[in-house]
Amino acid sequence: MPDKNNRILAHQQIESKIKRMAYQILEDNFREQKIYLAGIKGGGYKLAELLQLELNHISSMDTILVEVAIDKEKPLSSPVTLNAEIESPETSVVVLVDDVLNSGKTMIYALKPFLALPLKKIETAFLVNRSHRLFPISAKYTGIELSTTLQEHINVSWAQNNFSVFLV
Repeated sequence: MPDKNNRILAHQQIESKIKRMAYQILEDNFREQKIYLAGIKGGGYKLAELLQLELNHISSMDTILVEVAIDKEKPLSSPVTLNAEIESPETSVVVLVDDVLNSGKTMIYALKPFLALPLKKIETAFLVNRSHRLFPISAKYTGIELSTTLQEHINVSWAQNNFSVFLV
């Protein structure tokens, strides 16, 4: 576990940011019947699960979780897969979710299966936006935006009942 002195967000702060993000998603999509929360396997999927819990708490909108499996180190050499099918894509909204947005590389490759569908809308959500973009990806919903150096790293811990974000 990283040094607690390098903690940027503690559990309650993360919960608050997730609640705000869920309200923003609902506000921008209140006319939709359902939303697909597509989380990148690992931290992105955990964030998508927490957003779904909050959206289910504040609205009657149908939210469907989808796990996006991608090899983050070699995205071109292995397929990007979804664990669920997007039904009625013409009327579907997908929110692609990851815990940290850094260069945008993971997200640009994670979009591949969605680009083959005639989706109504694709949005993005991140707990932490580092703003070191090398690919044309923007954050629609963000918990926190940080100015960090390229040498610094963000570590998100999703330990049960003790979520934390650290600068390492």
